[in-house]
Amino acid sequence: MTASRNFPRTLVAISGLVVITLVAFAAMNMHMTSSPPPDLDLSRAKPSEQGRYHVAIEPEQGIPQIGALHSWMLTLMTATGQPVEDAKITVDGGMPEHAHGLPTSPAVSTHLGAGKYRVEGVKFTMSGWWELRFAITAPAGNDNAVFNVTL
Repeated sequence: MTASRNFPRTLVAISGLVVITLVAFAAMNMHMTSSPPPDLDLSRAKPSEQGRYHVAIEPEQGIPQIGALHSWMLTLMTATGQPVEDAKITVDGGMPEHAHGLPTSPAVSTHLGAGKYRVEGVKFTMSGWWELRFAITAPAGNDNAVFNVTL
């Protein structure tokens, strides 16, 4: 008898949990499928955040393909236009709208001279808005550059 009396309460509790789960999933899905900001800066060349450097990036093989490993060429110049040699550059990134990082650990593999650095191991696993973030350590000081990429 007691079990049958508790059944309506159990059913209400389970229904409430299902509704909460569905609302949370819908909110998360709506956030993850939203479009990037309409004024998103997609430039491939810009001053670094503190203006110490001018940074440019370009994929080496044309348009990056989803799911494939590819490399990028990063060109690093001083604010006055001189090539920056022997900089230490770390690479990070991810999808801002999905709150996850890159699926790989890209890194500068080669310094080619004239301020050019090859970044290898970049991989985008889905279409959407990605960021590539570069932390630069060089004689003019530490600085950062962030580039938006959409696929």
